[in-house]
Order: sequence, then structure tokens, then C-alpha cells
Amino acid sequence: MNPRERVLRAFKRNAGLPDRVPVQFEFCAQLYEHFSRKLGIPMRYTKNIFEDVTYRISGNEIRTAMGCDVIVTGASEYSGFIPQKFDDGTWLNEYGMRMKQGAIYVEITDAPLQDAMSAADIAAYRWPDPEAPGRYDDAADLVSKYHDDYVVIGDIEVTIFSLAQLLVGMEKLLMDMAAEEEYVVPLFNACAEFQTRIGLKLIEQGVDALWFGDDFGGQEGLLISTGMFEEQLMPAYKTMISRFKQAKSDIIPILHCDGAVSKLLPQIHEIGFEVFNPVQPGVPGHAPKEMKDRFGGLFAFWGAIDQQYLLPSGSDQELEADIIDKINTLGAGGGYMISPAHIIQNDVSPERVELFIDLCLRHGKIYG
Repeated sequence: MNPRERVLRAFKRNAGLPDRVPVQFEFCAQLYEHFSRKLGIPMRYTKNIFEDVTYRISGNEIRTAMGCDVIVTGASEYSGFIPQKFDDGTWLNEYGMRMKQGAIYVEITDAPLQDAMSAADIAAYRWPDPEAPGRYDDAADLVSKYHDDYVVIGDIEVTIFSLAQLLVGMEKLLMDMAAEEEYVVPLFNACAEFQTRIGLKLIEQGVDALWFGDDFGGQEGLLISTGMFEEQLMPAYKTMISRFKQAKSDIIPILHCDGAVSKLLPQIHEIGFEVFNPVQPGVPGHAPKEMKDRFGGLFAFWGAIDQQYLLPSGSDQELEADIIDKINTLGAGGGYMISPAHIIQNDVSPERVELFIDLCLRHGKIYG
């Protein structure tokens, strides 16, 4: 069974069980460069409009050589984009966010809409051009090379809620959502429209799935109420998926949502999402059996391997036991692709990465 059929069965699009649970992973720059040297495979970066997404959509040649069962691509910076750089080491990205490099991820020092108060402020904001030259060159190339053998996922992460938070600041956004400030829903709709245009262009390139990404949860529970989610955000997501389905009726909608968000999963299903990622482990409501029993009929699951403790610091025996448990529980009867809950960072050794992949392949057989 090739990776394409394996993943389509795991995502419940094709009948029958996969021959094993499919595997997915992506790396930070240091790990990509290590494995590029070790395997003798040139590293290709697709620089995304928001920098951290770059590591989701890069290095497909390396990851597939190591056993990854999907291709992930997305929009890049436009051809010839040169970020404006400042003496303090910060720079402006295409969104106009002033960025600095943090210890692991990039951080925003100035948000372009941090003073927004009205719908007019949102209307005046200048978005990047979704159709700028070169934005989909890598996506088109990856689809051409891999589509026959792999499911190709188009990544439109930092989709609505997370993109809005990056544009105005998290504290301001949450307070203004609670106060129902005038600009909030227009901002969500504008983010949705921008990412819809990106998603439609990725569909034109030939992707099989679209991977949304918005984090509604923290370590203990939701960041917003279910009412706020239903009233201010759900309509925009429904419209996006409807437009994507009109363009490609069999597109697979996937949601990446960090945190303890089990209380929102009925609404997330109602919107039309079919795959839930990353099933963040160790947070309330996300125990594997509870997730499978309550929501296994609504979603295929993707993720569930802890990288806050287990991957960097757990013993080999703990890692193996956890992989077996996730495969046997979330993978029972199908409907699961195993992966770490986020990009593997440099606190995980290359040897540990290889062990993780080996254990997933070794124990991945599912039985009905």
C-alpha cells in the first residue's frame, strides 16, 4: 500500500483499514540541516508569509525519505521579497508585523493593527497579495512530483483567530472579543477572505486537503467561551469550507488546534472539519480513550505524541509505550495518523527522532 492510499484510508476517505498507521513529522531548522547532511538530500525551504509555518511546508524530500507519509505545502513569500530590516535585529514580514527571533519561535514586537478600533481600520489595512508572482511555485512542483503516491496537504495555518491575534495582539483581541468591539468580526472575516484566496490557489495547484490552524485552547481549557466561538468565528469557517468544497468537492478540511479544546469539538465537526490535529496530549479532555470514544465517529485524528516532556526527556521505554498506546487506542478501527503534537525542536536529538520514526513503523499495524 503506498502512502497515498494509507492516508486516505486513515482519513476515512477510502474504505478499509490502512496497512499501518501513517506517520507524519516536521523539524526545526537545525534538525532539517542535520538530516540533509546525513542523507545527502539538499534542503529546500519554502519561506511562508508567517515564518513559523515555513517549517511545516519545507523539507518534504527529507521527510519522505525518512518515512513521512504525507506531503505538506503552502504559499511562500512572493518572488524577490526582501524584508525590511532594522538595526536592532528586527524585521518586517509581508503582513507588516515587526518580528524578532525568540529562543525557539519568532515573536512580534509591533502588530500592524494593534490600534484598530473600527471596521474602517480593518478596511484600510493592506493585505499581502495572494496571487503575487512565485507564491505557489513550490506547491505546484511538489504536487507534480508527489501527487500519485502521496496525499498533498495545503497548509493555510494561522487562519482566522490566530492570524487576527498576530495582527492586533492576543490581550487586545481577547478583551475586544468579550466587549464585542466593532472591528472584531470584520477582522475575522478579512482574515478568512485572505486565507480563502490562498486556499483556492492551493486547490488550483492540486492539493488534496487544506490544513487550517487556529489555537482556541490553553493547557487547562478554552481561551474563549463557546458562545464567542459560535457567534464571532463559526460563520467565517463555514463560509471558507463551503467555498473550498465548491472549488473541489472532495477536498479534506483539517483543523490544527492546540490546547484543551474538547468542549469545542462538536462545533468544529459542525463547521465541516474531518481531521482533528494535534490532539494535544496531557490536557483535560484529551485522554486517548476519551477522545476516541466521544469523537472517533466525528473525526480522524492526527498527532497525540507529547513533545513537551516525552520526546525530549522521556525514556526510550516511555516513548515506546506511549506510541503503542496511541496506535492501539486512537488507531483502533482506523482513523489515526501518528505524529508529534508540533514541529520537533532542537531539544530532541537526531537519534531520538530516528527512534520515534522506527517505533511508529514497527508498531504501526492496526487490527480491526
